[in-house]
Amino acid sequence: MVTVELKGIHTVKAKGRVYYYAWRGGPSLKGEPGTPEFMASYNEAVTGRNAPDESRFKSVIVNYKATAYTKLSASTKRVWSPWVDRIEDHFGDLSIKQFAKTEKIRPLIRQWRGKYSGTPRSADTGMQVLSRILAHAVDPMGKLPSNPCEGIKHLYTASRAEIIWTEDDIAQLKTVCSPEIALAVDLAAHTGLRVGDLVRLSWSHLREDLIVISTGKSKHRREAAIPRYDALNELLARIPKVSPVILTSSHKKPWTQDGLASSFWTAKVKAELQDRDLHFHDLRGTAATKFYTAGLSIRVIAEIMAWEEDQVEKIIRRYVSRGAATREVIRQLNEARSGTDIVKLPVKPPKK
Repeated sequence: MVTVELKGIHTVKAKGRVYYYAWRGGPSLKGEPGTPEFMASYNEAVTGRNAPDESRFKSVIVNYKATAYTKLSASTKRVWSPWVDRIEDHFGDLSIKQFAKTEKIRPLIRQWRGKYSGTPRSADTGMQVLSRILAHAVDPMGKLPSNPCEGIKHLYTASRAEIIWTEDDIAQLKTVCSPEIALAVDLAAHTGLRVGDLVRLSWSHLREDLIVISTGKSKHRREAAIPRYDALNELLARIPKVSPVILTSSHKKPWTQDGLASSFWTAKVKAELQDRDLHFHDLRGTAATKFYTAGLSIRVIAEIMAWEEDQVEKIIRRYVSRGAATREVIRQLNEARSGTDIVKLPVKPPKK
């Protein structure tokens, strides 16, 4: 029989017998060392010892990590994981009851956030993670009556709509990424679709003059209608049709959202862009500039992107060169003089 040495076992000899305990002062163990009964008794004792105190906030964090946290995307876990650890280190030993006293716990939460205020966006991410864990304590755990993070304002207020991938940024990424990632980046930069919609975009969504797809952001209650302008059509013509879904991985299989996000992050690191404040989502801003130089109006672009017109205008002023904008105006004037009809793009998606 193979025996396993168990650390911490405490033995007591009395009246000619040997008694075994999981540790000094711990529960007694059943059976003889090396038997299945003994091992089961030891494991049960250790498991009970390691279980967090149910009255402490750490127990909420442990429950969250074992349940709701497992359902997050890989990219979200990558960003949130360090914050979960920081929250556990800082708040884990507090009693859950302390979080029910909103007016007393909020100053402590703000004080903790203040440690990271030098990077406001990062501090807000930490608050987002803490708020999600506290919401988990409210429901489904039923440990708190309300979330004390509610009502605490963000430190960072700027809109990411004004942050975009420039052509130089995309060119740098393409020096190291796979052809499949390059096509995904190009399609995002030409359509403005979020990654969740991009990975399910199918050839069947293409119409003669438009791409029409219901958006996940709206829970599929809204349709995005993207005009098929020349540059977008040229890109679509370059993508091999190997699947009903337009974008596929190197294995010729449709991307999953997590798979594309993970491969994109790997490429970003290889391109030495990981320290730049650029996300895949920021390709939407790039698309807005392409829509504009293709001749779409600010109003139509805002409708496609589900943004306010002033957001679009800020991007155009910042990233579209005066020369490019002027050339587009001249092109439209020349078409008007030559009698060419300028197609008026629909503001609302057509009815099916």
